[in-house]
Amino acid sequence: MEDSQSLWLSIKDQLPEDRVTLGPAYSNTYRNDPKAIVFGASRYKFVSKMLERNASSVLEVGCGDGFGAPIVAQGVSNLVCTDIDQKQLSDNQDRLSYCDNIEFLYHDFREGSLSRNFDAVYFLDVLEHIYPSECDTFLENVFGSVSDDGCAIIGVPNKSAESYGSKFSQLGHVNMMDAYQLTERLKKHWKNVFIFGMNDEVLHTGFTPLCHYLIAVASNKV
Repeated sequence: MEDSQSLWLSIKDQLPEDRVTLGPAYSNTYRNDPKAIVFGASRYKFVSKMLERNASSVLEVGCGDGFGAPIVAQGVSNLVCTDIDQKQLSDNQDRLSYCDNIEFLYHDFREGSLSRNFDAVYFLDVLEHIYPSECDTFLENVFGSVSDDGCAIIGVPNKSAESYGSKFSQLGHVNMMDAYQLTERLKKHWKNVFIFGMNDEVLHTGFTPLCHYLIAVASNKV
């Protein structure tokens, strides 16, 4: 009679040998603070579930090393991931070539919109890196790439949790906002803005000043 160890080994031998390599940012996270991988993945999972069956063509702004792209791409037909780091985009294309519905594209939304419209756009951990003087133009160009009946999902660290960020976060986060400020900024472009809070991987509708992270879902363009 076959024992459980033999059964497991026979199943394990049938698994494909292909392995996935993380990009530089999330490799560093996995090495130095592996639990934070869960936090990042949960944000992208939220995006994926919100857009699944609701958006066919989706735009990501500021994709970084592409960690979340396969999570979102699992639920949509076509995902275009943009960034202003051409070297990183090329690396993403090589590492994630197995995802045949993801396109990596260089574009700087401070300079203009894309020539095509998408059903939805999302960007996580991007807006806090855009200088306040550039923010309105950036958002206008991003949302100008979305169809009139589209939607947007935006994730940012909460200003009220700024003191708990790493020294690198505090150096790079030049445009921090609280829930009220984020809502007011987005209301210039969208009639409906719904704010969710996150603490670690938990999404909720609790008291926003105590949220470490904020996610806004916006619909109905102004």
